[in-house]
Amino acid sequence: MAKPDNRADNAAHLQEHIEHTEANLQEAEDFLDEHASEISAEQKQGIEAKNERRQASIESFEAEKQDES
Repeated sequence: MAKPDNRADNAAHLQEHIEHTEANLQEAEDFLDEHASEISAEQKQGIEAKNERRQASIESFEAEKQDES
């Protein structure tokens, strides 16, 4: 038997995802600030691209959280 669909804590879960993604984004930015001169241009570009995807995810999570409220 399938579990019932309980969405009571979706907003809390979304907030956790937002905070985790923001922490990862900040950690990557800090890494670039400290080590940009030590890594290749490809690595730097990869980190920047990943951060752009993280920012898009944060915006998506926030919109979904608004829908849940």
